[in-house]
Amino acid sequence: MKKNTFTFILLLILGLVAGALVGQLLAPVPALSFLTKTVQLVWQPKADLLVLKYDLHIELKLSLISLLGLAASFWLYRKL
Repeated sequence: MKKNTFTFILLLILGLVAGALVGQLLAPVPALSFLTKTVQLVWQPKADLLVLKYDLHIELKLSLISLLGLAASFWLYRKL
């Protein structure tokens, strides 16, 4: 398989989503709460230039388990 930027970004996104899904499944387990505790990162750029107006909202919820999924996807990309 050919390594390219699109494959890299796709694998990283899939790793984050997979980690988030595992985190949601493990959320009811009290002993693993340190893995599933999330931190929110929010970025909201806005501009009104009279001709063009935009409002963008980007929110990222990261947990330790989603970062482990990201690391696993990076490792998988390196093994391709």
